[in-house]
Amino acid sequence: MALWGGRFSSGPDHAFKQFNDSLPFDYQMAEEDIIGSIAWAGALQQVDVLTAQEHQQLVTGLNELLLEVQQNPNAIATAGDEDIHSYVEAKLIEKVGDLGKKLHTGRSRNDQVATDFRLWSRKTVKQLLAAIASLKDALVTLAEKEFGTVLPGYTHLQRAQPVLFSHWCMAYFEMLERDEARLESALSRINVCPLGSGALAGTAYAIDREQLAVNLGFDRASRNSLDAVSDRDFVVELLSCASISMMHLSRLAEDMIFYNSGEAGFIELADSVTSGSSLMPQKKNPDALELIRGKTGRVFGAFSAMMMTLKALPLAYNKDMQEDKEGLFDAMPTWLACIHMAEACIKGVKVNAEKTKAAAQGGHANATELADYLVAKGIPFREGHHIVGELVQVAISEGKNLEDLSIAQFKAVCDVIDEDVYPVLELQACLDARLALGGTSPTQVQLAISNAKKNAEFTVRDATLNDVEAIAELIQYWAREGENLPRAKSDMIHSINEFAVTEVNGKVTGCASLYIYDTGLAEIRSLGVNPESSVKGQGRALVNHLIEKGAKLALGRIIVLTRVPGFFTKLGFADSHKSQLPEKVMKDCELCLRKDNCDEVAMDYRIARPNELRIECRNVA
Repeated sequence: MALWGGRFSSGPDHAFKQFNDSLPFDYQMAEEDIIGSIAWAGALQQVDVLTAQEHQQLVTGLNELLLEVQQNPNAIATAGDEDIHSYVEAKLIEKVGDLGKKLHTGRSRNDQVATDFRLWSRKTVKQLLAAIASLKDALVTLAEKEFGTVLPGYTHLQRAQPVLFSHWCMAYFEMLERDEARLESALSRINVCPLGSGALAGTAYAIDREQLAVNLGFDRASRNSLDAVSDRDFVVELLSCASISMMHLSRLAEDMIFYNSGEAGFIELADSVTSGSSLMPQKKNPDALELIRGKTGRVFGAFSAMMMTLKALPLAYNKDMQEDKEGLFDAMPTWLACIHMAEACIKGVKVNAEKTKAAAQGGHANATELADYLVAKGIPFREGHHIVGELVQVAISEGKNLEDLSIAQFKAVCDVIDEDVYPVLELQACLDARLALGGTSPTQVQLAISNAKKNAEFTVRDATLNDVEAIAELIQYWAREGENLPRAKSDMIHSINEFAVTEVNGKVTGCASLYIYDTGLAEIRSLGVNPESSVKGQGRALVNHLIEKGAKLALGRIIVLTRVPGFFTKLGFADSHKSQLPEKVMKDCELCLRKDNCDEVAMDYRIARPNELRIECRNVA
């Protein structure tokens, strides 16, 4: 049943329903709609619209629905409801009866969709930030691997001056740094909560909107209800970020396509990112890079379309805004896929250093160094520039490089040139001379690489529902390794407030949870760090974060069972014994794969009072 049918004596015809319905694409916000609804239920309880029992029933039903949509999200698209809000409400009513109809009290689909869309965008931005960080790492790794490889630098697609191949890598690293900074800045403006703005005038209930914003992980609540429900700046900004970044990826693709060509032969792409010809068996086509280049137009188109849609809309919400989603839902995954594919191309590339060096030595790329040599001899640059031009003509007529001309040939054009010119014209000398900050000298390129590696940092924070998938992957990985106890995803959802995570460039890379038993006994569970993360100190930060949390909760004694006692010794833990562990904690060991061959040792840490807190530590970094 439609959410708005009471005003109408008949329903929409089939053609209009198909034209009007958004469920075939906004189903992608199912999780966000449920998460927002859970928070709204809490807000309604606080203003006595819902009793504690009603609140609990709704939250239980919504959590059940959350698990269902996570298991098969694509099935929602064909359910036949008008939009994702209608779908969630209908399914909730099936679970809890008419009580489900109370949930929409004080809320409009206008502030609901604005909230859902911001939650979805925030989650997607974090995925993109993680992908950009990974591509940056790949470029830095390639720069280190090929340090010393010389490449011809180009202007106007003509050989200009020699550069280090690593310098080329770090040029794209700089572009990605800006992409990352733009996205992080956009995230701060996305992370504003419109829920509680109603249809346009605000809600009539005394909702604590700032607390509601906090509960949903937003930085703050929106300040104007008219703006909140009609603001799509964040969509435009995301599409702008995507367009600029895709332009960078397209330039990277174009460079690599040229370098991979038979005419250049500077690099060879991996088989995994190339394809063959159905007719010509010798072909190895750079399809991945060509598709990155091609898909750039698709993202540009979404950006242009969104600007045109919004350009003349009056306040507040208008149905035109339904057009905000399909473009973003297509552009963001396209951008993400292109970042991943660019990383695959970078990781698999083979560089032909002999060919790049030969090309760098050709084309008289050391002409600028010769002009600088003349300046050092007291000749004004403009005059020196002209002299070098004449010498290039001589070299071309002789079929030689500049460094192959004889002293007699040099002096025939300019008599100040002497034997000391030859060291200046050597390829390495050309590189070494570019010593200013940002230049291609080995010293400066090494500095750029070192600075890039130093900037890899992480944060530790309490987890949110947006982190459930990442936490589940970490726990499942270490459970398969026999290092942690497995946990159901439903358990993680219900106990998300117990978790802390570490985050590197927007990607969750470590987790741990603090569980408190009825007796006041606490346990840190599921401690683990992504083994592929190169950022050190995350395990230590997670332990310290949960120790601080335990102290705030007046917990006293921390017990740890670990195979890495040295790690905990550095954190202030002392040797203990398993016999001191409560029986209830030890029962959990029955679930462990290593229970019959346990090699863990017990350690403890005292906080303030004799409550017991056990840390089940597994493979921390």
